[in-house]
Amino acid sequence: MDTVHVSIEFPRDVFSALRQDPDNFVREMRLAAAVKWYEMRTISQAKAAEVAGVSRAEFLSALARFNVSPFQYDAAEIVQEGNGG
Repeated sequence: MDTVHVSIEFPRDVFSALRQDPDNFVREMRLAAAVKWYEMRTISQAKAAEVAGVSRAEFLSALARFNVSPFQYDAAEIVQEGNGG
């Protein structure tokens, strides 16, 4: 897989404030970004799981933890599709 390394600087005390070590912070940040991009319909579940560095099943569990629906349709879209689009 072709990858790019990205570096972000944070004040050292942010990790203690969040009660996380830097490695856990990075994992959580990747997951939070992937969940938000999925919620905004920017990326698919599969791509979001890849961005987060987790399996699809783990990503679905994360959606529940972040209170985000795994479905990218709202009620109006479902009704519209049921009526022939």
